[in-house]
Amino acid sequence: MLVSLTIRDVVLIERLSLSFRKGLCALTGETGAGKSILLDALGLALGARADSGLVRHGADQASVTAEFELSGDHPAFAILKEQGLASDSGGGSGDGTLVIRRTVNTDGRSRAWVNDQPVGVGLLKTLGAELVEVHGQFDTHGLLNPQTHRGVLDAYAGLAARAAQVAAAHRAWRQVEDARHSAAADIARARSEEEYLRHAVAELDALAPKAGEEEELSETRAVLMHREKLVDGMNAAYAELSGDRGVERALSSAIRTLSRIADKAGGTLDPVIAALDRAATEAGEAIAALQSASSGVDMDPRALEKLEERLFALRAAARKHGVAVDALARLRDEMAGRLLLIEDQGDLLAKLAKEAELARAAFHKAAEALGTSRREAAGRLDISVAAELAPLKMEKAKFRTLVEPLDESEWSAAGVDRVAFQVATNPGSPAGALNKIASGGELARFMLALKVVLAQTSTVGTLVFDEVDTGIGGAVAAAVGERLETLGHGLQVLVVTHSPQVAARGAVHLKVQKSQTGEQVTTGVTELDGDERREEIARMLSGATVTAEARAAADSLIAGRG
Repeated sequence: MLVSLTIRDVVLIERLSLSFRKGLCALTGETGAGKSILLDALGLALGARADSGLVRHGADQASVTAEFELSGDHPAFAILKEQGLASDSGGGSGDGTLVIRRTVNTDGRSRAWVNDQPVGVGLLKTLGAELVEVHGQFDTHGLLNPQTHRGVLDAYAGLAARAAQVAAAHRAWRQVEDARHSAAADIARARSEEEYLRHAVAELDALAPKAGEEEELSETRAVLMHREKLVDGMNAAYAELSGDRGVERALSSAIRTLSRIADKAGGTLDPVIAALDRAATEAGEAIAALQSASSGVDMDPRALEKLEERLFALRAAARKHGVAVDALARLRDEMAGRLLLIEDQGDLLAKLAKEAELARAAFHKAAEALGTSRREAAGRLDISVAAELAPLKMEKAKFRTLVEPLDESEWSAAGVDRVAFQVATNPGSPAGALNKIASGGELARFMLALKVVLAQTSTVGTLVFDEVDTGIGGAVAAAVGERLETLGHGLQVLVVTHSPQVAARGAVHLKVQKSQTGEQVTTGVTELDGDERREEIARMLSGATVTAEARAAADSLIAGRG
């Protein structure tokens, strides 16, 4: 349960430290006094969205610290353990302490700690869902939407895990169905262009394009276009190198002449002869390379024409298919693959159809089992809610949870059945939808009855009711207060209320009020007892002017608290 809440520089609150204990705690105050600020501060500690508007004017930072005392086996400690965070859980036995602190700067950035260990907002939200349930005056609008009823029933019956399994089975089924439909569409497209594909593949097979062929042909074409000039030049160079007066003969002659007199030169000619030998060798290599290059020039008069025809065919095919020449070979393989898909379509579609059938059967089996559990739980929920309606002055009202099968076209990740809450507020009247049968006050009491029933199956130890008694008064408000008081015998219940009948039932009564010093307005909270509490409840009964009759009525309400 929540044992303390410390607030610093949040909106109109400068410094505030509150202590809480088990049972019903009533928070009252005039409209605009700042009751919502307390809930905003608590929500901030539980992972609500941070907003720079929460920082008190003139302050640099807002901060909220919430301390909880929990049993050692509380789910919050398991969550911390999963995240690798230490906790004061007492090792799973006895009580443990959980301290959440969160700050918000004027730029809207926030930081959070759990037991002095930094954490993310996502973890705060997860922890908050296990620590506190907040039920606002607008929760009744959720009850008007039948889409929420299935979740309420699942929460009551503890079916959340099984519902998640059904959702996973539905997701698996839909994935296979999507794959089947996608394959069928691909095959249909391929079949519609089968003739074109076969013709295109045959053309490309005949063309037999190769990667890099265009560049290779372009280089060869450049050579062929200048082949006569090239051959003439190479022949002239060959004559200069190897003719009767060519370099090769001159070098050989020089080497022979110097070799005959080298022994008389005292070794001075040796380097010269060696250099001439190297030159002669390189000249011979150059002549051989020149001969090879000359013989490599295709002198076929149609060679250039054939090459240009090949280039034209390749480039025409590339333009036809809208790809680069180098991509033609890859395109041919892709088209051939699509033809194979057409040929193998029967096997593929049969395989996917079988997988879809199995996935559908798995989903349907899980969803049917979940539906059976929902129908069983619906009866128990109806009995439990009926037991709560009597203390709320609705003895004659009937509450019914309808669970009915859906057409297959309406199956979803939530299952194969529809859940709807129906009520009959008068004997003999047919049951109908909440929004068509129940008045505002009746709707609030139906909501409270459901919340009380759900609280009995929840691990959350703190319930917050924010003005859920709006629109009711007199004996009905007294009945609501009595029920909240009874609920507080097993849980910690915080209720923000404008109803004196509800406030009088609180084991603790906190009054929220504004005060002004100069131009500064602040919100404070005072725990009321004795005469102070009597005056506050009398004010709630009579308004601005507190009368003796109001004080007497307040005494009567307080005396009636269990």
